[in-house]
Amino acid sequence: MIKGNILVIDDEIQIRKLLGITLQSNGYKVLTANTAKEGLIVAASQQPDMIILDLGMPDESGHIVLVKLREWFIKPIMILSVQNNEEDIVKSLDNGANDYLVKPFRTGELLARIRTALRSAAMSENAPVIQYKSFGIDLAARSVKVNNEILKLTATQYSLLALFAKNEGKVLTHQHILKEVWGPDYTSQLQYLRVFIAQLRKKIERNPDKPEFIVTESGIGYRFVANE
Repeated sequence: MIKGNILVIDDEIQIRKLLGITLQSNGYKVLTANTAKEGLIVAASQQPDMIILDLGMPDESGHIVLVKLREWFIKPIMILSVQNNEEDIVKSLDNGANDYLVKPFRTGELLARIRTALRSAAMSENAPVIQYKSFGIDLAARSVKVNNEILKLTATQYSLLALFAKNEGKVLTHQHILKEVWGPDYTSQLQYLRVFIAQLRKKIERNPDKPEFIVTESGIGYRFVANE
């Protein structure tokens, strides 16, 4: 049984072969592309369930490819790159990547992250529009509307809001939020989280200084309260 179609966009033939063997032996159908241009064409024509994208493509930066894909591709995209600096990781996540894994990687970890991404995507596709008093979240379309107008959010702001909406009423710790949205390497970046919470509150709260939706749980984290 095929678990899903995965497109690998990477110019290294060794990586494409390794991923092809690994993924196929674990029940996935694999599509490959060795240039950015080819990757965009295959993604559009084959409509894969997930994309694994390298940042160092020969004809165009993987960051640019990611932005182009996110103009229409709503399924998971994982960055697989030798670049391990914070700037590239944060930029990729902000531009819509679901995950970021540094080469060389462990096969077990890669497969676990793929399973998580595909499971989360399947849940989102089946999720209804979550409607609140002043705004609504369409998890499948990855869009937010306030008073029937599209609210412009960065990919990270949207991921943060979607995480809260899926866990309505539940207290989420700082570490849990940071791990889910930014990854396990960011669980201590509390100031980073506070900055994004403040940005998000300015966009959805009537009075950001007295939030009704994103409530602070002092010393623990945050809780999303539906204001029906």
